[in-house]
Amino acid sequence: MSQRKAAASKAAPKSASKMAKPVAAKPVALKSVAAKTPKVTETPSSDLSADATKLAADIERTLRDGQTDLLSPEAFQKLMAALCRSYGAQREGGTDFLPVADRTSVSPTEIMMTTSGLLKAANLAVFELGMWQSWTGR
Repeated sequence: MSQRKAAASKAAPKSASKMAKPVAAKPVALKSVAAKTPKVTETPSSDLSADATKLAADIERTLRDGQTDLLSPEAFQKLMAALCRSYGAQREGGTDFLPVADRTSVSPTEIMMTTSGLLKAANLAVFELGMWQSWTGR
């Protein structure tokens, strides 16, 4: 019985430290990536917003027409990364808005599939997301 307790006490700190290290290391990695990202200064933000709105409309129209492979995987990944960085920067800057305007523009299944893919791309688990949300209040 005492051997089991000793083994359990040795195992508990290891598993706790494994969970804490990846969560604590993630913000540092994200900051270093953001610092290396060049700032776009060639186009005013109003032009970028207009371009983004037009791109979104073009994508929606193409999807309505039944074409699901409208963006190459590389183009999609670059666009998703830029959107994630932009959203993160705006939230860090104090702007508070949801990334999707309303519940009818994107289905819950589409949101779950995208969230799952983003977590997998960052090698994160839903548990880590929950812990980060409880720590930051976001």
